[in-house]
Amino acid sequence: MTLEEIHGQEPVPAGHDWMQGAGKALHELLVSAQRRGCLTAGVYESAKLMNVDPDNVTFCVLATDEEDEGDIALQIHFTLIQAFCCENDIDIVRVNDVAKLAAIVGPSEESGEPRDLHCILITNPNENGWKDPALEKLNLFCEESRNVNNDWVPTITLPE
Repeated sequence: MTLEEIHGQEPVPAGHDWMQGAGKALHELLVSAQRRGCLTAGVYESAKLMNVDPDNVTFCVLATDEEDEGDIALQIHFTLIQAFCCENDIDIVRVNDVAKLAAIVGPSEESGEPRDLHCILITNPNENGWKDPALEKLNLFCEESRNVNNDWVPTITLPE
C-alpha cells in the first residue's frame, strides 16, 4: 500500500507534470485562502504573525524576482523564515515570479496599493481545522521533494 492509497489521493506525478500540478495547487490554495481571509502577505507582516500565532501557520511561500537575488536583507529574512518553518514543521516553497503572485492575490484590500508578496503565509484560524485539497496536494509535494531531491524548499512554477 502506498502513501497515496492510505490518504486516498492520486500518486504524485513524475517530472514536469508533477511541477505543473504543484503550481496549479498553489494557485488554487492562494485563491481559496484569500477568500477565507487566511492569507498574510509581506515579510514584516508574516514575521509578526509567526511571532504572535505560530501554531496557526500551515504553509509558507517565499517569492523573488531576478532583481531580488542581490538583496541581502531579503535573503537574511528568507533564511530566518525558513529556519522558523523548519523548526515548526511548516511546509514552505519558493516561487520565482512575484508578478504572477500579484496577478493571483491582487493589491491590498485596504489601500488598493501593491503589497509586499515576498512572503505569503497561509493560516488556519479555525479550531476545527481547514481541509483544503490544494493544501493537502502541496503538503504531499513538499514531502516528496524532501524525499526525492533532499530539497527542503522546492521551487514551484505558477501556471500562466
